[in-house]
Amino acid sequence: MTRVINLPKNREMTAWKWMRYSGLLLIPLAWGHVLIQDVLVGVDRIDLDYVAVRWAYLGWRIYDFFLLVIALAHGINGLRQVLLDFVSKRNIRLVNQASFVYWLVMVLIGMAALVGGVREP
Repeated sequence: MTRVINLPKNREMTAWKWMRYSGLLLIPLAWGHVLIQDVLVGVDRIDLDYVAVRWAYLGWRIYDFFLLVIALAHGINGLRQVLLDFVSKRNIRLVNQASFVYWLVMVLIGMAALVGGVREP
C-alpha cells in the first residue's frame, strides 16, 4: 500500500510550487518568443510599427500577456525569497504584501501597454 504524505498547505508551499510550475511554463513561452522575434523576424526589423501590428491580433496579445504574468510572477517570487533571507520574522508579511502589490502594479502597466498599443494592421 502506498503511503501518502500530506504536506502543510500554506502560502510558502504554494509559492514554492508556483516557482516550479512557472519555471516550466516559462521555458516554452520564453524560447518561443526568442525564436519568433529574434530568429524568424530578426531584431533589426522590430520597431514600434511591427509591435503595434503584431498586437492587433488577439492571439499575440494573449501570448504576450501570459509571458508577462508568468515571468513577472516567477521573478518577483524569486526576489521575495531572497528578501526573506534578510528580513526579520516580523517583517515577512510586509515583504509578501509588497511583493504582491509590486507584481500587480507591473501587470497592470503591462496590460495597459497590451491594450493601448493595439492599432489596426
